[in-house]
Amino acid sequence: MAISYLFYTPKMHHIAAENRELVLKYELLEERIRSMQSKVAEIQHRDRHVYRSLFSVDTLNIAGVYTPYPKSKYAELQNDEYSALMTSTWLSLDALTRQTYAASVSMDELQVLAKNKESMASAIPAIWPIDRTKLKAFYAFGVRKKHPIYKTRRMHKGVDMSTNYGVPVYATGDGVVEKTEQGKRRRGYGRQILINHSFGYKTRYAHLLKMFVKEGDIVKRGQLIGEVGSTGGSTGPHLHYEVIYLGRNVNPVNYFNRNMTSDEYRQLMENTKYNTDLEIVEN
Repeated sequence: MAISYLFYTPKMHHIAAENRELVLKYELLEERIRSMQSKVAEIQHRDRHVYRSLFSVDTLNIAGVYTPYPKSKYAELQNDEYSALMTSTWLSLDALTRQTYAASVSMDELQVLAKNKESMASAIPAIWPIDRTKLKAFYAFGVRKKHPIYKTRRMHKGVDMSTNYGVPVYATGDGVVEKTEQGKRRRGYGRQILINHSFGYKTRYAHLLKMFVKEGDIVKRGQLIGEVGSTGGSTGPHLHYEVIYLGRNVNPVNYFNRNMTSDEYRQLMENTKYNTDLEIVEN
């Protein structure tokens, strides 16, 4: 009888770990591709059912659609064996993401003209939820390299706006308060507000210090609804803000950048934190 023993050397463990990381990266890329295909199908549907109206309207100008992300976003890939291929792929996917969302927002604007103009135009989340001059740091939507509390790779479903305690938080569109929660101590969203804007849109405002609305309240764009805090799973004062469209979290930047110039958008992108921990020092 022949007996064989398989011993894993440190080098083999290292190679196995690298292979697992490579598989994870490509799985993330495949998920992004599937997401893009879904968005393209959505836009094609809107084009068939809305754009045929062929009414005259100015082209929607969204700042930063064709502005590349700063190289810092892709710094994590530089030491990868397939760095050039992966960086190129991510660049293409990120560009496609912004362009498809721009087209999607454009279709929303056309729908505004075709149906229910005033109510839909006011409902779509389209402004910053805090005063942009109060912003200290901005943390991006997407896969986070390491969650600051759970220390694992996680999908960040919104954007984080680091600022001071008590900074006013505003509703970004007309709607009805669907849910308010006090949340758990040092876990989850903490004090949060979920607003249903109709037309498929919802927004979430989390880690609040105070809430000035309750479930069932009708709110208007720009209305004060709360104050920035650090409740729930938070390491310091900031607003976690989400835009949800048709049940899927989407990048909020693609909505409130309609009120930004190209220079303002470029500066925001340069100062955005990608794939990093949200380690905020409490004031």
